[in-house]
Amino acid sequence: MKFFIDTADVAEIKDLAETGLVDGVTTNPSLIAKSGRKFLDVVKEICAIVDGPVSAEVTALDFETMLREADVLRRLADNVAIKVPLTRDGLKACKRLSSEGTLVNVTLCFSAAQALLAAKAGAAFISPFVGRLDDIGSEGMELISDICEIYANYDFDTEVLVASVRSPMHVLEAARLGADVATVPPGVLRQMYGHPLTDKGLEAFAKDWAKTGQSIL
Repeated sequence: MKFFIDTADVAEIKDLAETGLVDGVTTNPSLIAKSGRKFLDVVKEICAIVDGPVSAEVTALDFETMLREADVLRRLADNVAIKVPLTRDGLKACKRLSSEGTLVNVTLCFSAAQALLAAKAGAAFISPFVGRLDDIGSEGMELISDICEIYANYDFDTEVLVASVRSPMHVLEAARLGADVATVPPGVLRQMYGHPLTDKGLEAFAKDWAKTGQSIL
């Protein structure tokens, strides 16, 4: 499974990229707003840090303006993936952009039917939002299971990018179901490092090592 980081915080991305675990980055207008910086500057800087896809979202709602915005965004760096909403105009933009060789991430997916349309439109990534479905009493992971099954039936190239991830369990369940990518907030990725038995074991090792009076250096 690939790990994308869901943030526009450049410092966080630099820190996590040093682990070698980061395969890409996703951003959205809300994350850019939190950064307090200019959108294009942030995207360009992130693209210089991460080799993998960096999703930059259009803000227009109509087809023609989406294409104009996408043209600006994909000129920023070779690894920009254009993020479009799962609407009629978004799918039209996806079809046009993907036919030109541009990676497209179709976002705000909440049903398997929507995901099927995105794959047929040539999306490189489909972003189903599991956390938001859980919030309204639906089972977000059931959607991931349905999409993975449908895509396997027809050998679609579209990668299932699990979004709106709230906890390490979301990541693990998505991995069990065969999702291609999980885009996670920095805090969730850091939670995945930890385990109380790991901490306990290290504490015991450190105490025993101190008793030897030795030093490796």
